[in-house]
Amino acid sequence: MTLEEYISVHSTPENEVLESITRDTYVHILNPHMLSGHVQGRVLSMISHMIRPKHILELGTFTGYSALCLAEGLAEGGELTTIEHNDELEETIRRNLERSPLGGRIRLIIGDAAEVISRPMSDVSSRMYDLVFIDADKREYCTYIDAVYPLVPVGGFILADNTLWDGHIIDPAYDKDKQTLGLRAFNEKIKEDDRFEQVILPLRDGLTIIRKVR
Repeated sequence: MTLEEYISVHSTPENEVLESITRDTYVHILNPHMLSGHVQGRVLSMISHMIRPKHILELGTFTGYSALCLAEGLAEGGELTTIEHNDELEETIRRNLERSPLGGRIRLIIGDAAEVISRPMSDVSSRMYDLVFIDADKREYCTYIDAVYPLVPVGGFILADNTLWDGHIIDPAYDKDKQTLGLRAFNEKIKEDDRFEQVILPLRDGLTIIRKVR
């Protein structure tokens, strides 16, 4: 048994809906490794339960797995808004959300995350979010953090996925890769910005927990 397998076995199992979404994603969808997966899904759920957010904003949901995990910790009457750029996944996402009793608390918007957030006085940009999960275009993470900053109250949390990028983040062989460069710029931006406190967890592909302090 590998250490990764040990961690999975000793973590709360995913429910039947999530297990089904995992199986169907790996059978029918290209690049299924983009799915958050069991252990990261449990981490997202745990963080959400700790915060008990009234409103969650997710940038990039792939097939809906991460949205359902985050929604588990919503406060009573709370809602999660997720923005997914890939319109070819819309039918799959909606079908997956409908499988869960939490699906009715998740609102899906198909579009470019940065563009949707920047629409003035829209129903997305006119509310505050206790928790934001960034998992969209890696080249645009710096744009996303600037866009969501005014939508998060002081003391609110932002999670950023893939911030170690399979180790590419420190590999000179990827010095010209645009996604790697985008993530490097994001990590440096957060490190130098005293509006935030942050820690990178070596979970899966890297998960940064960020707290807005001013």
